[in-house]
Amino acid sequence: MMKTKIRHPEKVNKPINPIKKKPDWIRSKLSNSKEFFLTKTIVNQNNLVTVCQEANCPNITECWSKRHATFMIMGDTCTRACAFCDVKTGKPEKLDPFEPYKISNAVSKLDLKHVVITSVDRDDLDDGGSNHFYEVINAIRKKNPKTSIEVLTPDFLRKGDAYKKILEADLDVFNHNIETVPRLYLKVRPGARYFGSLELLKNVKKINKKVFTKSGLMVGLGEEKDELIQVMDDLRSADVDFITIGQYLQPSPKHHPLNRYYHPDEFKELENIAKSKGFLLVSSSPLTRSSYHADEDFAKLQQNRLKNN
Repeated sequence: MMKTKIRHPEKVNKPINPIKKKPDWIRSKLSNSKEFFLTKTIVNQNNLVTVCQEANCPNITECWSKRHATFMIMGDTCTRACAFCDVKTGKPEKLDPFEPYKISNAVSKLDLKHVVITSVDRDDLDDGGSNHFYEVINAIRKKNPKTSIEVLTPDFLRKGDAYKKILEADLDVFNHNIETVPRLYLKVRPGARYFGSLELLKNVKKINKKVFTKSGLMVGLGEEKDELIQVMDDLRSADVDFITIGQYLQPSPKHHPLNRYYHPDEFKELENIAKSKGFLLVSSSPLTRSSYHADEDFAKLQQNRLKNN
């Protein structure tokens, strides 16, 4: 049975924001159809959810044609209603106790050298889902010992030290997206807190200095350049290793309005500014997303750490 898309009451009466026509430089790449459908088959056979599908990622054809899929655990329904996100909102179902096994099996079948695990927000759970992350990581590591593991987590706001459970597992990259500048949080990310996200990233690095920390920014939401630079400084103060910067693409007329499209030259300028701040790695382009080219980026992170030591 098809699931209906549930929206929070706050989203129902939102004004209609016309979607701006995409410029020539924002174009999804064509897929290798055979590999694309193989990835899709493996995802479907294991009854898994991917952020590639749920968030309508513009890079899905390119990534799936390389057998790269970002798995979204703990269901397809989020307890929050961020104004930029296309993942459905509502009351989530119970956790699937077999999901760790299913994920590890899919990683094996896809022969992934690097895997990214993300999730919906699960504010309904006492630990925000941190133990489930732990179980998934352990299952992947047991079945796929040579696969590097990256997690893209919620903020675990008001969950105390629950996030620490994830760090007990053997992971390689801990990612939590800051998303936007502080001034826009109440409109763009009303259920989150800017300094809460910064504190999470800072504490992760304090607890495990070997884990690479990573965070992402969207541009085109109405932010100013000096605000973006301040976020870069804040992330470096939290000892974040890797920053991704990508174009916000408005999912529908009911989502947060797109202020403007950044030109590729502007992304290059932001990349240079971020590099000058001391990040180990910077990925900045119109189609950059948190898990885009994550396998290649992990290899670069390792190389850059060795160079700096």
